Amino acid sequence: MDPFMQAAIEEARQGLAEGGIPIGSVIVHNGVIIGRGHNRRVQQGSAIRHGEMDAFENAGRQPASVYRDAVLYTTLSPCAMCSGAILLYGIPRVVIGENRTFMGEEAWLRERGVQLEVLQDAECVHLMENFIAARPELWNEDIGE
Repeated sequence: MDPFMQAAIEEARQGLAEGGIPIGSVIVHNGVIIGRGHNRRVQQGSAIRHGEMDAFENAGRQPASVYRDAVLYTTLSPCAMCSGAILLYGIPRVVIGENRTFMGEEAWLRERGVQLEVLQDAECVHLMENFIAARPELWNEDIGE
């Protein structure tokens, strides 16, 4: 498996272990992880701390040139908020673990020129299916149906 998607999955597992939603993300520049994060809505009582947003926050201030040459890995298809951040910072490529349990703004990202790769990774699907079955109220509080 791609080591960067594996790192995103490790972040998702950490979020679940903390009592949160198992979604993880990493931002990679020149083969190095510059930001990693996981959904911390529950842990921090945050309205915006999705996995991708946490990875951006943990990457700290980066010049636009870094983001324009970076790849974002996320275990779940990015929602509208996270897709907006991807577009705002000019991330050209996103690798998505799965979009079966939630289809984010992939069409919008593609329309705006972002290259997407959807892996349909079994572990990513398993993490979300189990979480949604176990904690439907928490999932629905965020971006569930």
